[in-house]
Amino acid sequence: MAEICKTSLPGVLEIFPKVFNDQRGYFFESFRADWLEKEHVFETWVQDNQSYSQKGTVRGLHFQREPFAQAKLVRVIQGKVLDVVVDLRKDSETFGSYYSTIMDTEKHNLLYVPRGFAHGFSVLEDAIFVYKCSNYYDKESEGGILWNDPSLQIDWMVNDPIISEKDTKWQSLEEFKVTSEGGL
Repeated sequence: MAEICKTSLPGVLEIFPKVFNDQRGYFFESFRADWLEKEHVFETWVQDNQSYSQKGTVRGLHFQREPFAQAKLVRVIQGKVLDVVVDLRKDSETFGSYYSTIMDTEKHNLLYVPRGFAHGFSVLEDAIFVYKCSNYYDKESEGGILWNDPSLQIDWMVNDPIISEKDTKWQSLEEFKVTSEGGL
């Protein structure tokens, strides 16, 4: 069975599956619905995504607005990343706070990210990143928070980050508060 850890952000869960190692390699269950159901999380996963990123890349901080808001279940199948989620739920006591964790192929950990969070990651070693989504991607519903917003003070743990043009143009958290009536 997996070990489920609650994080500093209510609703965000880090999952450590039981890994069976022997002389051939390893085996583990990378997903079981009952892991989340024990934490009263009932999601229907409709889309799987996969990306490859080279060391030094920063992707994020992304979210989807209603009616296409997405919960995500993320993991790394090769390499190492710093995974970051920012609470954008307008009625949350932790609004504007973030949680980060190292995800890698040694720990095989997963992170459950509920709707209402921005998500991103920095690549500490070339990585293949995969995640399940509870809703389909919709370009018109896409949003983001500036990855290096000074009010968040996120240490992405990379020098000279490789960033898409789109990710350099997202709004600050303060602008998000104003334009989104205080949150998602």
